[in-house]
Amino acid sequence: MSAQSTTTPSGPQGSTEPATTEDARAAALAAQREAEREAELAAAEAREAVATALRTVMSGVVDTTTRRRAEYSTDASNYRVVPDVVAYPRSTDDVVAALEVLRELGVPVTSRGGGTSVAGNAVGPGVVLDFSQHLHTVHDVDPEARTAVVDPGVVMSSLQRVAAPHGLRFGPDPSTQNRATLGGMIGNNACGPHAVAYGRTADNVVGLDVVDGRGRRFTAGRGDATFAAVPGLAELVRENLALIRTEFGRFGRQVSGYSLEHLLPENGSDLAKFLVGTEGTLVTLLGATLELVPVPSAPTLVVLGYPDMPTAADDVPVLLRHDPLAIEGLDARLVDVVKRAKGDDAVPDLPEGAGWLMIEVGGTSPGEAREIAELIVGASSSTGAAIYPAGPDATKMWQIRADGAGLAGRTPAGEQAWPGWEDSAVPPEKLGDYLRDLDDLMARYGVDGLPYGHFGDGCMHLRIDLPLEASGSVLRTFMVEAAELVAKYGGSLSGEHGDGRARSELLPVMYSPEAIALMEQVKALFDPDDVLNPGVVVRPAAVDVDLRRPAAQPVPSTGPVGERGLLGSGTLRGVAKKTGYAGFSFAHDHHDLTTAVHRCVGVGKCRADTSAAGGFMCPSYLATKDEKDVTRGRARVLQEAVNGSLVGGLTAPEVHESLDLCLSCKACSSDCPAGVDMAQYKSEVLHRTYRGRLRPMDHYALGWLPRWARLAAVAPRTINKVLKIDWIRKVVLRAGGMDTRRAVPEFAELPFRRWWSLGYATQGVPGLAHRQDPGRPAGTTRPKVVLWTDSFSDAMSPSVPQAAVRVLEAAGYDVVVPDQQACCGLTWISTGQLDGARRRLDGLLKVLGPYAVNGYPILGLEPSCTAVLRSDLLDLFPEDPRAQAVAGATKTLAELLTDPATAPSEDAGWELPDLSDLTAVVQPHCHQHSVMGFAADRALLARAGATVTELAGCCGLAGNFGMQKGHYDVSVAVAENALLPALRARDEGEEFIADGFSCRTQAVQLEGVEGKALVEVLAERL
Repeated sequence: MSAQSTTTPSGPQGSTEPATTEDARAAALAAQREAEREAELAAAEAREAVATALRTVMSGVVDTTTRRRAEYSTDASNYRVVPDVVAYPRSTDDVVAALEVLRELGVPVTSRGGGTSVAGNAVGPGVVLDFSQHLHTVHDVDPEARTAVVDPGVVMSSLQRVAAPHGLRFGPDPSTQNRATLGGMIGNNACGPHAVAYGRTADNVVGLDVVDGRGRRFTAGRGDATFAAVPGLAELVRENLALIRTEFGRFGRQVSGYSLEHLLPENGSDLAKFLVGTEGTLVTLLGATLELVPVPSAPTLVVLGYPDMPTAADDVPVLLRHDPLAIEGLDARLVDVVKRAKGDDAVPDLPEGAGWLMIEVGGTSPGEAREIAELIVGASSSTGAAIYPAGPDATKMWQIRADGAGLAGRTPAGEQAWPGWEDSAVPPEKLGDYLRDLDDLMARYGVDGLPYGHFGDGCMHLRIDLPLEASGSVLRTFMVEAAELVAKYGGSLSGEHGDGRARSELLPVMYSPEAIALMEQVKALFDPDDVLNPGVVVRPAAVDVDLRRPAAQPVPSTGPVGERGLLGSGTLRGVAKKTGYAGFSFAHDHHDLTTAVHRCVGVGKCRADTSAAGGFMCPSYLATKDEKDVTRGRARVLQEAVNGSLVGGLTAPEVHESLDLCLSCKACSSDCPAGVDMAQYKSEVLHRTYRGRLRPMDHYALGWLPRWARLAAVAPRTINKVLKIDWIRKVVLRAGGMDTRRAVPEFAELPFRRWWSLGYATQGVPGLAHRQDPGRPAGTTRPKVVLWTDSFSDAMSPSVPQAAVRVLEAAGYDVVVPDQQACCGLTWISTGQLDGARRRLDGLLKVLGPYAVNGYPILGLEPSCTAVLRSDLLDLFPEDPRAQAVAGATKTLAELLTDPATAPSEDAGWELPDLSDLTAVVQPHCHQHSVMGFAADRALLARAGATVTELAGCCGLAGNFGMQKGHYDVSVAVAENALLPALRARDEGEEFIADGFSCRTQAVQLEGVEGKALVEVLAERL
């Protein structure tokens, strides 16, 4: 009987008839689904068994949830390996106990720090141990011995901060130093720009406290005695002295494979240095003793210009003779990316060229450093040079370098560029020729990238726009040819990031079969059962296996013709089916949601240690320190949602749990080097989830706030009085999905627009006389400015636009207030009601568009609303010329008063009010920081003579976020990062300046401090 002609009973006599092919297929599909379900149940049971075993011996959290596994499924590489369990050891005892359990169960384990590994070194099957959550203590700094004892989860910048008072620092400093952990740096043998002076991490390690794959705990150090901890190792070294001497340690940046040269007797038989760079495949690190170096007293930066990068590289050997602290290469295209993303001010004046060398030198004094810098300029063959002493220009140059991994994630043409051939290295004297050949190789493949890197060590960073959307086939062939090229020059596949999953398979291109066999023998001595980071270095996985991007491909939009999906025209078929999505959405420079969320390549700047300087990005992460609440973690969950194999689409609870504590501050849109805009992604997810469905009550209560404000304007005094009655306030807040610990902001008894329409002429403020129709009247002498009053300023803070009228009139402008209200739809956007937001913005364009088209500047007062006109408006109306005009015309007050194109003329007799008597705490709004920037406000305050303390961090209220039920505690914790401590520390008489209505509300509700907008401060001093 064939598989497609089975018989089934039919009719009263029990006769049979052939089943259809469709029936057989349906049965087969049902059987397959049942088998998959049973396999998943079995896998879940196995995961829980491992987790239960770990919980019995660990005090730290052990997590098997889908969301958590998604967050740890990838690092900063191209690879995706979903772990079964993520565990957070609280102590070294936890680590030792966990390793013993996992060894007995035969479960693989991967150690992870900041998760910034670009080669797939920090992802793996089985269990991931996250050392960054709890094991982050600097136990000791010995200034005499110049050493420090640290936990593996210590972020490098934290060590620098502790060592600085002693005039010391850890030498190697990768660009990720404010989020990379020292355990990760030890695992990968990280280097950084100053390795020219201080060497690699291996060169700065004194001793390591480790546990190997056999469960043996020992302290690795220098000398033959330490070999006793690993029986057979000393003999293996003695038997292979010639092989080790000829193939390992041939030049400083030979990091690929195991650095067996450290075990040679002439190198001190140093087991600790050998274990550095073994990528967690031989031992698990419990602690480290590190060598520290003196902080340079007078660093000076020399920038040399060259016609191209290979020519710049040719100069390196000559310049190394002057003992620089660093020699970095920088491509002109990378500088152009910075200028486009952050403005021309982000880059100092550079010498002419298409490529530059950044050379840092030290000295006992600034004068000595300057002399050395001038010697380097004279020794070079550059076409131009600039010398920057320590200061803002040097800081800008190093910031470009620090952001390189993210900024180089897009090619000049805007294509996604991927790591992989990320940090190849050759002897410095061969770097120029290697770069020329590598350019030729890339040209043959038709790919592009932005090169930069540690030219003083012959190490180059490069991300390439290899077509990973569908498969890894091109990646494989390119990587093989690139490996053959670097081997031709006696180089290393990796110069500082290790081999991981990206390059381990290619080690036979660089090493002989005998050397590969020797590394396998070493692995067998330390980890014979291959439980430590399997698939890396020894018995490696293929370079094109477990790639993240090919697993998630875009599909066509299911919306009506002419309508757009997220950030372009793509939508997920499964998402559309579940949500009924067919509405307007964001449009941007990405093609679809899949492309957008994969813009996050995991560089991890969102996890940066900001305890010293503060920061705006990921305020909830700064409060919780949980990967769930960082931009990267959210992007990982979204990537899994569009992949669909782990997280079940955008409507899955894991997605909404991940996005719940996103404040939509938009800081990632400017601070993330890869340009991730999680606020837009969150808005899009909410839009797709709830469109056409009943929404959470706070979406109506807070998302429709401008509507309620207009209703409240009928009887504001009565409504305010009623809402101050405690039980009524609580009932209203609870019914609206808000936290009852919050107060309801008061509605103005006389909204600004009504004040204006009544023709008030207070203190010389005109009323109706200055209302104008669109079109610039002939013969006008005073420049016109459209004062756009957003819903918050109109209904809740009318004193702000009233003050703006006073300042603008005093500055010589004619103030134009349009007859019609123009709402930007901000609250609709933040709650994901994008169809509603688009309708309101369409109305705004009808009101403000004619003014913008006719050249009127538009003054925005509320930063979040102003940011909508400068950013989201363009994304929702990408092809509407009115949107371009309005976005270009909209300015903040400081921009209006300082931009030469709109600033008051000298003939107007305007003088900026004297603020020399003003001392103030200033809170920049997150959206202003992210979209418009605060530079104009900063400059205006300085010009006026004010003494200010400028905060760097979100206030924590963030529009509707802090009002929503379940967010209050995090909102307060975010405020404790910067705002509340600064308000408590104010001197008597020191003012609080904040243009954001949310920022002022947070300050008054949590600390009882009344704030003022900048325009109010200026108006008071007219």
